Amino acid sequence: MCLIALSWRTHPRYRLALIANRDEFHGRPALAAAADPDVPDVYGGRDLQQGGSWLLASTRGRLAAVTNVRAGPDPEQRPLSRGALVRGYVTGSTSPQQYLQSLEPDAPRYGRFNLLAWQAGTLQFCSNHPQFQHLEVTPGLHAMSNGPFDAPWPKSTRAIDALDRWLEEQRPGRSLDEQDLPTLEPLFDALADTSTAPDEALPDTGVGVVLERALSPPFIAGERYGTRCSTVVLVDDQAIVFAERRFGPNARPAGTSLRRLVLRDAI
Repeated sequence: MCLIALSWRTHPRYRLALIANRDEFHGRPALAAAADPDVPDVYGGRDLQQGGSWLLASTRGRLAAVTNVRAGPDPEQRPLSRGALVRGYVTGSTSPQQYLQSLEPDAPRYGRFNLLAWQAGTLQFCSNHPQFQHLEVTPGLHAMSNGPFDAPWPKSTRAIDALDRWLEEQRPGRSLDEQDLPTLEPLFDALADTSTAPDEALPDTGVGVVLERALSPPFIAGERYGTRCSTVVLVDDQAIVFAERRFGPNARPAGTSLRRLVLRDAI
């Protein structure tokens, strides 16, 4: 993922609400969100190049998401895949704290990453750039993109504001299901925002102002590189709603899916 906005323990209905865009080269093969053929309780997309994922959830009440960290124009040559971190946590059974702490010895071997891991009453974050760090995410509205956690990048701020507005309109009640995709349209609309940020608001990640400008919208509509999917995840006491909208080159629609994952044990 390259943009994640989330609400953690701020809403009476959704203890965790997350919206995200995954930006990647369109030529990199991936599968649409689905149940994992090897671990059926796990649901999400799959990267066919390395075998990991950018965002996964489980009916055992687990979720993880990763973004890369942008720091200069040169591609990284690291032996371990960031996507393996997501799959390793969600298919496992250790607590978020234990899992993230266990990554420290090998963290430099992965490409630069920001990682979120959730289970029940805790949401944890860790990163390996500029050095390893691990912290518990406090209740509130947060964003994670290609820089420091909660960095006020323009696209992060827009996504947080949109999520906050949507949650203000939601009231306690029944959990969403597969018939409720129109309810999520305001969130998908926010993730589809292609507005470029003004130069004075751009971050400096070492790639130059032209590329910073091109990467500044929440949604990147490109021929070779761009937003591959937009995802909405909502967690209540009984289930995880996982909605994904996929795109091809130049933002061509490539399918939509929505699944309600009933939790094995209410949380």
